[in-house]
Amino acid sequence: MTECTQVSFEFEGHFSRRVVAGFDGGTITSDAGALLLPQVDRRLGLLPRLAHCFSDFRNPVWVSHAVAKMVSQRVYALALGYEDLNDHDQLRDDPLMDLLTGKREPGAARASKSTLCRLERTPEAGAATDRYKKIRYDAASIDRLLVDKFLESRTEAPSHIVVDLDATDTPLHGQQEGRFFHGYYGHYCFLPLYIFAGDQIVGVRLREANQDVARAAWKRSSASSRRSAPAGRRPRSSSARTRASAAKN
Repeated sequence: MTECTQVSFEFEGHFSRRVVAGFDGGTITSDAGALLLPQVDRRLGLLPRLAHCFSDFRNPVWVSHAVAKMVSQRVYALALGYEDLNDHDQLRDDPLMDLLTGKREPGAARASKSTLCRLERTPEAGAATDRYKKIRYDAASIDRLLVDKFLESRTEAPSHIVVDLDATDTPLHGQQEGRFFHGYYGHYCFLPLYIFAGDQIVGVRLREANQDVARAAWKRSSASSRRSAPAGRRPRSSSARTRASAAKN
């Protein structure tokens, strides 16, 4: 039998340039699988909608990095396992990140770690003004986004919704602000709260580990349930399963 070995893989073009994965050397990346992520996001439309949850009050004349590009850069880096902002000292010049974030001209640096830090530390909308923090986020809009995605995935309203809560550890390996030692997990960590409806996430909160795992769990689950409940139905925002999960963790 004739053996056919594919020697290259062609992806969607980057503006006027071809994007081809080959095996003939040259500049090589170990993260080429990330090329699939923008295609997935085009179907979900998640990152553009997340970017719309921010308000940008900067003077457009002096803006080099749009909010949508910075959000994409940070999210794709996290998806590839680059959790630290310091990683962007190298990632900002990575050609693969050009493709992921849709930067038209390869070679032009993306946002630095300092710029991304200002994005992450930006105050919530309505907070006191700060001349150095001109990008604001709308927490309510971000919360609604996850619930909206859950609703949009359904062709008809479910008869009831069971909300599951889970608190788990996010280990820390440096001197991050807000780090605390957790006796159960045996290391320094954050203790984020996740809220699921079936297998889809509808709410998340990053929390410090110096608190009870069930703190604010009822408030968060009730809010998510109200937003996702079918019209005319009373939401069931908790169950024995929910309470047991929160107590166990």
